[in-house]
Amino acid sequence: MEHATDTTESVARSADQDQNQDQDQVNDYDGFAEAYAAETENSLVNAYYERPAMLALAGDVSGRRILDAGCGSGPLAAALRDRGAAVTGIDASTGMLALARRRLGDDADLRVADLRDPLPFTDGAFDDVVASLVLHYLEDWGPTLAELRRVLRPGGRLIASVDHPFVAYTFQDPRPDYFATTSYAFEWRFHGQSVPMRFWRKPLHAMTDAFTTAGFRVCAISEPQPDPAARELFPDGFHDLSTKPCFLFFVVEVPPSAAGSD
Repeated sequence: MEHATDTTESVARSADQDQNQDQDQVNDYDGFAEAYAAETENSLVNAYYERPAMLALAGDVSGRRILDAGCGSGPLAAALRDRGAAVTGIDASTGMLALARRRLGDDADLRVADLRDPLPFTDGAFDDVVASLVLHYLEDWGPTLAELRRVLRPGGRLIASVDHPFVAYTFQDPRPDYFATTSYAFEWRFHGQSVPMRFWRKPLHAMTDAFTTAGFRVCAISEPQPDPAARELFPDGFHDLSTKPCFLFFVVEVPPSAAGSD
């Protein structure tokens, strides 16, 4: 699932509000799917930074079986398919999946699935998994990463982007314990809507530990620059995004020797 952080107004909430916000009312993508998809389609952060970075890390995907975990309305899945990949998309939001089907066609392999639950795929079903701005919705990455590793073949990759932990650390005042896993809440505002959101922030070492505990080998940790084409389109935002951290990207791999080791 992708962000709308560059063109929406994000309003930080207090720690008390964070704890008291009803879980059913936060992160309600079904309630704002159309507006959200329209907002992120051509935005600086999504179209000229996060998606290009994910595609660059994925490299040549021709003929590869890819699971788009948290596919949202499908822009990354479409780009991967255009590059020759066989893409399966899952998302917990039926509203976002309806938009993905509109984009990708009725024959697209799209399924409702929550990353907190076991995945409806056989062992080693995919060559790659992409998880675009989705893991920070989870307090505990362990069960999810174990399932993603299970559905990847030996040598398969998980390519993931998350909110940068240094950025998330600045949301609350006073600052939380950096070394603890803490939630932070805020509001996205677009098209007259105020949308309550809640993410989970982890220190960097907790992220890398979660990957290795799940059986992955960390291959790359990336802090990319935005697409230079955005300089003319978003002159103010481009400079800001080029000089401050926003997202953190990982490429992790199931060791090829994992065949038959489970």
